[in-house]
Amino acid sequence: MFQRILIANRGEIALRIIRACRELGIESVAVFSEADRGSHYLELADEAWCIGPAPASESYLLINNLISAAEIGNVQAVHPGYGFLSENAHFARICRECNIEFIGPPHDAMARLGDKVSARQIARSANVPCVPGSDGLISDVQEAVRVASEIGYPVLIKATAGGGGKGMRVAGNEVSLRAGLQAASAEAEKAFSNAGVYLEKFVERPRHVEVQILADSHGNVVHLWERDCSMQRKHQKLIEESPAPNLPGHIREKICDAAVRLIKHADYQNAGTVEFIVDKDHNFYFIEVNARIQVEHPVTEMVTGVDLIQQQILIAAGEKLPFTQADVPCLGSAIELRINAEDPDNEFRGSPGGISKLRVPGGPGIRFDSHVHEGYTISPFYDSMIGKLIVHKPSRDESIAGMKRCLREFVVDGVKTTLPLAAKMFNHSAFVDGTVDTTFVERTW
Repeated sequence: MFQRILIANRGEIALRIIRACRELGIESVAVFSEADRGSHYLELADEAWCIGPAPASESYLLINNLISAAEIGNVQAVHPGYGFLSENAHFARICRECNIEFIGPPHDAMARLGDKVSARQIARSANVPCVPGSDGLISDVQEAVRVASEIGYPVLIKATAGGGGKGMRVAGNEVSLRAGLQAASAEAEKAFSNAGVYLEKFVERPRHVEVQILADSHGNVVHLWERDCSMQRKHQKLIEESPAPNLPGHIREKICDAAVRLIKHADYQNAGTVEFIVDKDHNFYFIEVNARIQVEHPVTEMVTGVDLIQQQILIAAGEKLPFTQADVPCLGSAIELRINAEDPDNEFRGSPGGISKLRVPGGPGIRFDSHVHEGYTISPFYDSMIGKLIVHKPSRDESIAGMKRCLREFVVDGVKTTLPLAAKMFNHSAFVDGTVDTTFVERTW
């Protein structure tokens, strides 16, 4: 078992990892930028080192600084959290070359699955359904026009690298395809230093269903059931829940089995998420693998009772999974709401600034994962998430009722937040009925 772990991240996920380490009897070494200096969560780590100025490009994304902090901190492993360098195969390889374990998948598996074209090829070879599209990267406009005519419009232009909706365009005809191809490629090059794009058939109004998996280094792979993440805006998730509402049991089993099959075929280890879209007829198609822990992991923890962060650490240390698939329950319903410092009435513009008052709801089955506190300043340099409110109850109706009650109690003063929109979402009949899709939020608000 590791004695000391460096946490190559900040904020809510850094605090989450600090707590997991403490319960395992492992010392934690935190890092911080000048913008995060003085944050209260840093006091809970055993050590904390400044790694650079406020911009992430000069601190949290600087591999040399992180490796230096790991060596000074005398750690045996690095946990990357989510975002930043968590899916950077180069960083994972550098850590291991420096005899520091990277708490995540093998870097070669991460590289193969991080490239969406390569991931689709792995999925096909594992007999996992994929959205019809190009066999590989699109080399020129003529090839794009040919593929689009074969699979039929509308089509989705997608960057092979990265995520978060960057490098994506929907084309309904040849004119928009030609324009969108150039725009998506340029955006992908700017965001990921990789201009490669490919085409998929655009599935209209799909649901987003993803499967959490754990895989150890001894050949054991289990799924921890599925999450529905259809409530999103511009490919950014707003609400996540488990189990997925109105998903037939036999489809649920097929999706989970497909996820395990793909992960085994990819020689993957540690935690990961296999993402699918599901059409109105419950046909499901693989879209990508997130080779890291995800923001929404608490909903899975609540329904299964499995601490995913601790399992990541144990797997990286060479431990076998302590349970089999038959041991993984799915109890009740868990729903997570992301609360961001953004103004929903002003194009979701970020609202950095100081939190002058914070009142957090509580009660049975209520969890709030956050690093903020009264007096905390939301920085303009990073993601605007204030925290994640999770409600776990015996049924989905009870979880929704609990969330509505929590939203009435929740107070954040000093910055604009997405709480007013959240109240509207949880009161909308389509969400209550479980009939939303990935375009619902943008169509409705």
